Amino acid sequence: MPRRPKTAAQQHRDAVAAYVAAGGEESVQRVITALYGVTKKLDQWYARQLADLDLTQGEWAVVASLAKAGESCQTPSQLAELTSVAPSSMTHRLDKMAQRGLVERRPDADNRTRTLVSLTQDGWDLFTQSIRQSDVVESDVLRGLDAEERGELARLLEEVIAELDDVDA
Repeated sequence: MPRRPKTAAQQHRDAVAAYVAAGGEESVQRVITALYGVTKKLDQWYARQLADLDLTQGEWAVVASLAKAGESCQTPSQLAELTSVAPSSMTHRLDKMAQRGLVERRPDADNRTRTLVSLTQDGWDLFTQSIRQSDVVESDVLRGLDAEERGELARLLEEVIAELDDVDA
C-alpha cells in the first residue's frame, strides 16, 4: 500500500522538531519554518501563474519593478540592478518585452545617452490581471485568519522586516 504524502502541517512539525533537536529555539524555528513553507508554496503557485500569463520570472521582475516605480521611468541599468541580472541580459529581456508590447523605451530628454523604460498599457493590464489573480490565492492562504488577525500578522512581519537591515547574514 503506497504511503500517503505528508500534509504541509506534518512537514512543518517534522522540520521544526529536527531544528529543535539540533539546538534551535522552538518558537524561532516555528516562525522561520512557517515563513519558508508559505514562501515555497506561493512561489510554486506564482511560477504556474507566470507560465499561464506567458511570462518568465525575469520578465515578471521587470513588470513589477516598473509598476512599483509608478509614473517614474527606469533605465535598463536600474532595472538590471533591481532584478539582479547583467545589463546585457536586461537588454535582451527588454527587446523581447518591447516586441510583445509590454514595455516601451524612449530616449531621456535630459540625457540623450540614456534610455528610459516604462510599461505600456498592455504591460499595466498584465500587471493588474496578475495581481488580481494572485489576490484570490493569497486570500485563500489567509482564509483561516479574520481581518484583525491578518492585521496583527502583517504588523508583526513588518516589525521583522524593519529589523532585517540590522542583521548580518
